[in-house]
Amino acid sequence: MALTGIQIYKLLPQTNCKECGYPTCLAFAMKLAAKQVSLELCPYASEEAETALGAASVPPIRKVVIGYHEQKIELGEEVVLFRHEKTFYHPTALALGVPDDFSDDDFDRAVKTITGASYERAGETITINMLALMDRSNETAVYVERAKRAVELSPLPLVLVSDDPDRAGAAAEVIGNHAGLLCGATAESVTAFARIAKSQKLPLVLRAPDLEALGSLVESARSAGVEDILIDPGFSAQADVLRHHTLIRRIALDRVGKEFGYPSFLSIPPQTDPREAALIASLGISKYAGVVLISDWRTWQFLPLLTLRQNIYTDPQKPLQVDGGIYPVGEANEKSPVYVTTNFSLTYFMVSTEIDGSGQPAWLVIVDAEGMSVLTAWSAGKFGGELVGKFVRESGIAEKVSHRKVIIPGYVAVIQGEMEDALPGWEVIVGPQEAADIPAFVKDVWLPMKK
Repeated sequence: MALTGIQIYKLLPQTNCKECGYPTCLAFAMKLAAKQVSLELCPYASEEAETALGAASVPPIRKVVIGYHEQKIELGEEVVLFRHEKTFYHPTALALGVPDDFSDDDFDRAVKTITGASYERAGETITINMLALMDRSNETAVYVERAKRAVELSPLPLVLVSDDPDRAGAAAEVIGNHAGLLCGATAESVTAFARIAKSQKLPLVLRAPDLEALGSLVESARSAGVEDILIDPGFSAQADVLRHHTLIRRIALDRVGKEFGYPSFLSIPPQTDPREAALIASLGISKYAGVVLISDWRTWQFLPLLTLRQNIYTDPQKPLQVDGGIYPVGEANEKSPVYVTTNFSLTYFMVSTEIDGSGQPAWLVIVDAEGMSVLTAWSAGKFGGELVGKFVRESGIAEKVSHRKVIIPGYVAVIQGEMEDALPGWEVIVGPQEAADIPAFVKDVWLPMKK
């Protein structure tokens, strides 16, 4: 369990020497409890304090690394149940299945589709993380050849999904560092799988029908020398997914069962209805699965699931934002309109996309509002008329346009007068409330205004 400030204070020398940079040992202890400073700042910390704080600082969920180099995926090290308590560190990895009994063309097409699934959203690139080679042929030669072909076509780590440890081991040995994960160990096969995981230095997925059996399976794998583990509590219904993965997270965070201090793995059964599979995957992303494997997928599932993951794993205390300044949208010139908005990434990309779609190039003046949306920033005093007017005046936009008109979001029409006072010689025009209405605004308001 994490130590409180008072518990840490009792471990400190309590001399109030101030050599740590804080006025009292209690103040320093409170900073330690909030993980804002290191114990190294205290020159008189005892061995007892170092030992206690060191144990308390170890994450309750082990960090597991899958893959290498640019494709490396990190899981675990989560310390809270709800992201507003601190943050979530490592997003759920999405793995999509490719059966080894596909025809050559279908296999290549599936691998290329998964690998090429990449989208730009809110200033980030969101992608699928892993391929999963599904053992459906039950033939070692076929499975090994498909593994070799997969890594020829894709740099993504390959999850080797097989109930046969010899078959999975043969594939892992052939593809080397491209193997990301061994998946399929049960109580009957854990010894064989553990031997392969240890020799190939691969994380191992352990699967059991209930949590009690899963705990015993973890102990067996650890006894065999496997340290990097993912735990799969099986699948029977959506309610069980929610219950099992939540229990695993709670037990790990409360440090009442070391055997559950690992990322969890959710495998959606083959031939699950595509809509149900998308719902189950979204549940796994929302409720603590370290990896979600969709055996039978559809391309329409990609963007919604990746968007959901991005939203959940965005730190609510550190909103996505772009730098303040002037951004041209299209071939903006001296006659182009000037729009003003905040530096919240989603706002920026929505507005710039709609401006581009309007067919009228424009200048976008982005005000640094600490990553807040327009209404939030206005409510917090970060997007008031005087402040925005000053920003526009000092931005240099006057040197880029021959007119003196600036368009503000319709939701903050109340800042119009104050902004005009701060921008002598400029006309402040109230634009649409929603970014989607910008094309109509250009057609109905801006273009007639120019005539």
